[in-house]
Amino acid sequence: MNVGVSTAAPLPPASDTSVVMSTFSLVDYVVFILLLVLSLAIGLYHAYRGWGRHTVGQLLMADRKMGCLPVALSLLATFQSAVAILGVPSEIYRFGTQYWFLGCSYFLGLLIPAHIFIPIFYRLHLTSAYEYLELRFSKTVRVCGTVTFIFQMVIYMGVVLYAPSLALNAVTGFDLWLSVLTLGIVCTVYTALGGLKAVIWTDVFQTLVMFLGQLAVIIVGSAKVGGLGHVWAVASQHGRISGIELDLDPFVRHTFWTLAFGGVFMMLSLYGVNQAQVQRYLSSRTEKAAVLSCYAVFPCQQVVLCMGCLIGLVMFAYYQEYPMSTQQSQAAPDQFVLYFVMDLLKGLPGLPGLFVACLFSGSLSTISSAFNSLATVTMEDLIRPWFPEFSEARAIMLSRSLAFGYGLLCLGMAYISSQMGPVLQAAISIFGMVGGPLLGLFCLGIFFPCANPLGAIVGLLAGLIMAFWIGIGSIVTSMGSGVAPSPPNGSSFSLPSNLTTATVTTLMPSTTLSKPTGLQRLYSLSYLWYSAHNSTTVIVVGLTISLLTGGMRGRSLNPGTIYPVLPRLLALLPLSCQKRLCRRSYGQDLPMDTDLFPEKMGNGVLGDGRDKEAVALDGWAHQGSSPTFVLQETSL
Repeated sequence: MNVGVSTAAPLPPASDTSVVMSTFSLVDYVVFILLLVLSLAIGLYHAYRGWGRHTVGQLLMADRKMGCLPVALSLLATFQSAVAILGVPSEIYRFGTQYWFLGCSYFLGLLIPAHIFIPIFYRLHLTSAYEYLELRFSKTVRVCGTVTFIFQMVIYMGVVLYAPSLALNAVTGFDLWLSVLTLGIVCTVYTALGGLKAVIWTDVFQTLVMFLGQLAVIIVGSAKVGGLGHVWAVASQHGRISGIELDLDPFVRHTFWTLAFGGVFMMLSLYGVNQAQVQRYLSSRTEKAAVLSCYAVFPCQQVVLCMGCLIGLVMFAYYQEYPMSTQQSQAAPDQFVLYFVMDLLKGLPGLPGLFVACLFSGSLSTISSAFNSLATVTMEDLIRPWFPEFSEARAIMLSRSLAFGYGLLCLGMAYISSQMGPVLQAAISIFGMVGGPLLGLFCLGIFFPCANPLGAIVGLLAGLIMAFWIGIGSIVTSMGSGVAPSPPNGSSFSLPSNLTTATVTTLMPSTTLSKPTGLQRLYSLSYLWYSAHNSTTVIVVGLTISLLTGGMRGRSLNPGTIYPVLPRLLALLPLSCQKRLCRRSYGQDLPMDTDLFPEKMGNGVLGDGRDKEAVALDGWAHQGSSPTFVLQETSL
């Protein structure tokens, strides 16, 4: 693919048959209502179990006693929204299987959180991820991070509630505001009353519903067109099976490098530092259970991605044999899957209801996680630090009130979304724009001991400005050119990779665009590089400001907030190289004996009795950009 030139996705074959609005049978309604009732029942069970004996820790952190499997499934469900369920198959149907390579990013995107972020957060015994920012930098940085996260999630949760309901209404005639209100009220009740434990266990149930709904579509659809082998053959014959695109150009929308490596940063912004996920890690009964839950997400994510891609391929093969009507072919891309499912399952009572339940499960799991994480950061970061004298009973009441309040705000945001028109796509893109700078802020603190509070604040502001400049600029440029407005680089409903995996529909223009130049070229940066670009901006600007203002000199540094990258890398060197580095750095300061080397240091102290971790980190923090110090073995 040439840079800046987009080839229109071929239109699906169309017939002249008019579409009759699909309607639900009684069985379908029963299946759908059963989802809502069971979700509400699970939440109320955990709310009334031990009513009156709940603590804030139980409400916000599930008493830190959750097991590995429910946490893993909740991690999966949190950002597997209805937008992703509708969008990934549409992406595959229209542009082929190149998007499937996103699965390559899951390995590093989950391995890094498991071995770096989780150990640091868990050992600091945090409740809010933004507590880390105060321990590492200052209270001001903590508040800045919290406010940024709240802004991100408030906009996101309204859209994720409204957009699927709108698509469902257009295809099935399902009442728009009835579905919005039902989702919002059910979700608010069980989240506010049951707390995190209720959210996690309803996530487990809703994950199973999502799995069954998508599996039903794959089985029935492939059987109707002759099996998965035939599906693959038809897709291959029509060029829908993509090879590995090794173009290194970051302005090409989807290449192997963009998906496999750009996607890593998007995964890190979700599974590394997002409060909704961090809160689940910290609810685990042990650090090992938290790490195992992160490992368990990897195969689950691969299965979910494969199912979405297979639905797209089955849909493509189906419409080669059973052409779309004119109305269907002119529908918005996010409606393709619903039209397909209603066509495919209309003679099978209960299955259309199962898929709609699957769709609403995606919304419920995502919105409930948003409510719970917002209530947690508001309570822990914005209220408790200023009003520490709150009694336990009063804190519980306030936590539940916050969850109810965010539920009402979500309904309000859904209404605002309905009035936004073309601006709605810009609002959707904001989630992805904000994730990168927040990732950069945490990485600045964890990997660079010389970074100081001023550098962190200026770096975050620079990252946000860069994110909104490129993101909004891309949208405005598209609107000005007469093309249907779309989020960065043409990714509509691009919610955080469900966010990453939820990059939903891709509204590529139907005309060939001229090669962009100047700022237009910058605005055509692939959306999958946004997190990498914006987080790097935060780190570069933050480090520059920190070094210009003296780094951490005169400030204390908590060793538990740092991941010692350089010592870990130097540990891979031969022993002779380690000795030379030691002589160069500490030739006059520390005794050169075997106690300085990792394999000889079993007691945790240097030869002169000093704590080796403290010396190592102190040396790194105060030597600025040239951190050559004795290789130390740390407890992290």
